[in-house]
Amino acid sequence: MSMTKLEIIESINSLRLKKKAVIMAHYYQIPEIQDIADFVGDSLALAQQAAKTDADIIILCGVHFMGETAKIICPDKKVLVPDSSAGCSLADSCNADDLYKWKLAHPDYKVVSYVNTSAAVKALTDVVVTSSNALKIVGKFRDNEKILFCPDQNLGNYINSVTGRNMELWNGACHVHSRFSVTELIELKQRYPSAKVLAHPECKKIILELADVVGSTQALLNYVKNAENEKEFIVVTESGILHKMQQACPDKTFIPVPPEATELLVDGKLTPCSCNECEYMRLNTLEKVYQCLCDESNEIFVDSAIAEKAIKPIEKMLEWSK
Repeated sequence: MSMTKLEIIESINSLRLKKKAVIMAHYYQIPEIQDIADFVGDSLALAQQAAKTDADIIILCGVHFMGETAKIICPDKKVLVPDSSAGCSLADSCNADDLYKWKLAHPDYKVVSYVNTSAAVKALTDVVVTSSNALKIVGKFRDNEKILFCPDQNLGNYINSVTGRNMELWNGACHVHSRFSVTELIELKQRYPSAKVLAHPECKKIILELADVVGSTQALLNYVKNAENEKEFIVVTESGILHKMQQACPDKTFIPVPPEATELLVDGKLTPCSCNECEYMRLNTLEKVYQCLCDESNEIFVDSAIAEKAIKPIEKMLEWSK
C-alpha cells in the first residue's frame, strides 16, 4: 500500500532516530528534501558537516561525488545516497586516466581540482576547492606557481580573471550552468531594472560579466539575507536555491533565469521549463530517502588505496578554508 507524504516523513523521522542517521542535503535538492534534512548546505558546508558528525549513517542527498567525499572523510560511517544513478556531468567530464596524462605532460605543475570530481581524480590532486573557497585556496599558492585546474573551465576562467593568474584549465563545464540563456537574462534585466543579478561562477564568462554578484550558492544566499535595501533578485544558478532564499526572505522577489532551451528532458520527456534544474539532483525524492534509510541501500564505497590518497587534498582544503 502506498504511503502519503506525511506518512513517509513520519517514517523517515522515526528511522533516523532509531538508526542514528543524519540527512544532509545540497541546496539544489527539491524543497521537500531540504525541509526534512538535518543540514542543508553547499559542497564545502556538506564536507565540513560530514567531518564533524557523530551519526552512524549519513544520507547524502545530492549527487554521487558528494557521497564519495563524505565517505572519504568518514570511512567508519555508512554513507547512503537516495538514488545511485544521480551523477554529475561535470565530474564525468574528467576521468582519472586523462588527468594522469595531463599531469605527466606538466610535471612541474600543482593540480587543483574542483570538488565536483570522482574520488580517483581527487587522489591525483594537490588540493580540492569548492566554489565557496576556490579564490581563497588558489590565493594560498605562490604568485609564480604553475597550476592545472580541473574540471570546470568557467570557474577556472573566473579565478584567473579575479586573481590575474594564468592557470591551465581542463575543458569541462557544468551542463546546467552552461545553458543559461544570455538573451533571457538581458530581457529580465530590462524588465526588472532595479533587480540585482546573482550568478554562480560555474556560469559562462558573458553571464558573469552581466552579474552584480558572483558567488557560490551559500554566498548568494548570504547576500540576499544581508541586502536590506534590495527587494528583487535575478538568480543565475540551479533553481533549487530559490527555496531557501524565499524561506529566508519571504518579502523579496527572486526571478530564475531560464535555460537556452525552452524544454528540458525530465523523466524521459521534453517538459516546458522556465527554471534551470539539474536532472541528476532531481532524481532524489522523499520516497527514495525513506527506502535507502529503510533498506540501508545505495551505500557508497571508495577503494581504500584511492581514499588514502584522496583524503589528503580534502583535508588540506578543510584546513585552508578556516
